[in-house]
Amino acid sequence: MPLIETADVNLWIADYRPDDSRPIALIIHGAGGSHESFPAELRQLRRVNPVLADLCGHGNSPGDGYDSISNHARDMAALLDKINSAPAVVIGHSMGGAIAQMMALEYPERVSALVLIATAAKFRVNPALLSDIVRDFDGTVDALNRWLWRRDTPSSQRRDAVQAMRETDPAVFQRDFIACDRFDVRARLAEIRAKALILAGEDDKMTPHALADALESGIPQADLVTFPGGSHMFMLEQARATVDAIDSWLARVL
Repeated sequence: MPLIETADVNLWIADYRPDDSRPIALIIHGAGGSHESFPAELRQLRRVNPVLADLCGHGNSPGDGYDSISNHARDMAALLDKINSAPAVVIGHSMGGAIAQMMALEYPERVSALVLIATAAKFRVNPALLSDIVRDFDGTVDALNRWLWRRDTPSSQRRDAVQAMRETDPAVFQRDFIACDRFDVRARLAEIRAKALILAGEDDKMTPHALADALESGIPQADLVTFPGGSHMFMLEQARATVDAIDSWLARVL
C-alpha cells in the first residue's frame, strides 16, 4: 500500500480502488487508532471504492500527530487532492467523524456525502485521560477498552483495534484527546451542505446517543440509524449490519 506525499506530511493509505468509476470513500479512524480499527467488511462497500487512511502519527503514517481536528482535516483534504479529483464520500469513526465534519465545513468541494459513526459535534473528554494516557499508558488503554466495547464482545473481534491503540505513541494519543476536547462545531452544523448518515450505538458510553440526536437535528440533510445494544465500537461488533446500512443509504443519495 502506498505512502502519499502531500505538502505537509506523508500519509499511508490502504487502497481498495478497482479500476472502475465508483466514487472514493475516504475512511478515517478515531483517536489512537489506525486503518486496522475498521472491519474487513467495510472494504466491501458496493457503491464506493474504499480508501482507508492512517492519520499523521498513527499506524504506518509518520509524524507527531496534532492537537487540532482542523489540522487532520487539512491533511485529509490534501490527500484527496493527490489521489482523486472528484468529491469523496467521507466516512469517519469517533474522532474521524469530527475530522469528516470539519472537512465538510472547511473543504466542502472535497465532500460529496458524510457517514458519521459514533461521533459528535462536541466531545466530552474526561480530564483524567489527558494526563493518564501518558502517565499510565497501559492502564489507561485497558480502562478505555472496558468502555469502548460490549462486555460480551469476543477478543477476536477486538484484536486489531486494540493492537492499533497499543502501538500508538502515548504523546500522539494525548494530542488526539486534546484535539477532541477542543472540537466544537455545534454552532456550525447548519452550514454542512453534504447529506449525512449518522450511525449510533444504543449503549455507547463514549459518545452517548443524545450526541447523535444533536447531529441529526443540526445537519440539514441527515439520517440517523441506531444499532440496538451497540457500543462505541459497534461497527466491529455488528460489521455486516453497519455495511448494509451504509450501502442502503448510499444507494439512495449518490
